[in-house]
Amino acid sequence: MSTHPKVFKNARLVLADEVIDGSLSVGDDGRIASIGTPSDVEGHDCDGDFLLPGLVELHTDHLETHYSPRPKVRWNPVSAVQAHDAQIACAGITTVFDALRVGMDEDADLLVPDMLALAQAIETGQKEQRLRADHFIHLRCEVSAPDVMQAFGEFEDDDSIRLISLMDHTPGQRQFVSLDAYKIYYQGKKGFSDAEMAEFIRRRQERASSLAPENRKKLSAFAQEHGIAVASHDDATAAHVQEAIDLKTRIAEFPTTVEAARASHEAGMAVLMGAPNVVRGGSHSGNVSARELAEAGYLDVLSSDYVPVSLIQAAFQLAEEIETIALPEAVAMVTSAPAKAIGLTDRGILAPDLRADLIQVRLIGNVPVVRGVWREGKRVA
Repeated sequence: MSTHPKVFKNARLVLADEVIDGSLSVGDDGRIASIGTPSDVEGHDCDGDFLLPGLVELHTDHLETHYSPRPKVRWNPVSAVQAHDAQIACAGITTVFDALRVGMDEDADLLVPDMLALAQAIETGQKEQRLRADHFIHLRCEVSAPDVMQAFGEFEDDDSIRLISLMDHTPGQRQFVSLDAYKIYYQGKKGFSDAEMAEFIRRRQERASSLAPENRKKLSAFAQEHGIAVASHDDATAAHVQEAIDLKTRIAEFPTTVEAARASHEAGMAVLMGAPNVVRGGSHSGNVSARELAEAGYLDVLSSDYVPVSLIQAAFQLAEEIETIALPEAVAMVTSAPAKAIGLTDRGILAPDLRADLIQVRLIGNVPVVRGVWREGKRVA
């Protein structure tokens, strides 16, 4: 990791509300010192490329694929975190919330000890300066799982936890409103007969009705007490959104309908959708299109979810394809908006005194290329 150049020149600076040709200087403290007109002073020549704030990622499931690249395979957790971090940074992400699961299926491949190992590896990577990006932990809490509160208790003293999402993948609701879609997903995966599938659905629905409401309240109360942001997940109805409002939720992750997205946005929650949804042109599970929400003005934040490089690609794609969204607005969905939603006020915008988390991007055709990444003014990729 090299030391930082004092000046970035010959850049197309993507500011909060406009794109300008100019230069940017960085102080010895790793903060942006000034933004100005084109400069002839010595420094890093951006060669006419875009200069953006480093991307802020709130929900990525990508770490698990490095730790468990095959079923029953476990990679060294520190090495797995490093590999994940390298891909994250090279995608232009300088702040990342790594999603770890609590609340497991009885036949889950990854269990609580695996999540604890990854959390420890993230901490080790930070302390030993192994990592390029700034890492925090996002706990994905399956509120209908019998072990969710016990598992959450294993993490409750970890100061790096800054976000929890309240998830419920029970059939017949939220992501799986359509039981047909649920059956397609699970019946083939588990090899159930029709009778076994019907019994599996019955048990899951019964379990959720008895456990989920109380677990939602307990987890939300803990988060409020400890200053941790709460996200709802896969809200589908006005009732779901009202429940999220009552629990003082800040972020609405992946609402599955326009109704839920509109109600969440109007309630002041940051509506988060997957960047792969934008890039692919729709939801892989058949739910509402992120582009539809963007066109309606209900989309606030994008997340790379399961494809890190999708975050920068989706921002440029929205700016290109939707007439009402200019590049600064699209970039805000992957920089300042997620930073604001999580309470990180020191990054996400090219402005004096904020962190010099920067990415140099060249648009070739319709696929952007990240050509350089700096965190607090120091080059990391």
